[in-house]
Amino acid sequence: MTTRRAVSDPVEAVALLDDPNRRRLYELVTVSREAISREEAAAELGISRELAAHHLDRLLDAGLLEVEYRRLSGRTGPGSGRPAKLYKRTQRDLAVSFPSRRYDVAAELLATAFDRLDAPSGAEAVAGVARELGTQVGLEARRNAGPRPSPKRLVTALLDLLRGTGYAPEVDDASGAVCLRNCPYHALAESHRVLTCGMNLAWADGVAGALGNSGLRPTLDPKPGQCCVVFEPARAGD
Repeated sequence: MTTRRAVSDPVEAVALLDDPNRRRLYELVTVSREAISREEAAAELGISRELAAHHLDRLLDAGLLEVEYRRLSGRTGPGSGRPAKLYKRTQRDLAVSFPSRRYDVAAELLATAFDRLDAPSGAEAVAGVARELGTQVGLEARRNAGPRPSPKRLVTALLDLLRGTGYAPEVDDASGAVCLRNCPYHALAESHRVLTCGMNLAWADGVAGALGNSGLRPTLDPKPGQCCVVFEPARAGD
């Protein structure tokens, strides 16, 4: 029996994604709303269950994924079978830079300083700058969408922008809303939620305003495991 060695070096952890199958499995798990079993992953990629299990466990050892155990049948008690090992994306941050940089420390210091300003002046200052930045990137996305873009084209431009900025957007087929499955500032939001969520909303508001008639407007709808902002279909009169 082979004993795997846990990966603690972030450089080595990132290097694991150089393997094509491992990279595809990582992408599959991280974009999935639900945790994925070895069987599901193998079927999706067209590889054996054993190979999928090997790569998934390597990603787990590196801290790139997390695991939970659950009976997929929903049954409990004797005869219900062993819980399945399910893989899901991790909330852990993994960063590599050469030479070493600690932008997270600078962000924490700045956020703490703004929180200590006379309320609500600190949060308002951050939101104002975030809205300006959102307007800038939104105008660029609008130009890239071409002359007189349709609302559908503008939604596509919005989704491309959100993907490129790390928000991992996902469209709800039933409502048409766009939820953001990742917050690029997750670690900061844990300790400065009001400031960070206000910044996210202001940025998204700037983007939506600059894009124009996409039919979507950002609102705060915080849920575990995703960004606090959701782009909801605009109501009549908005």
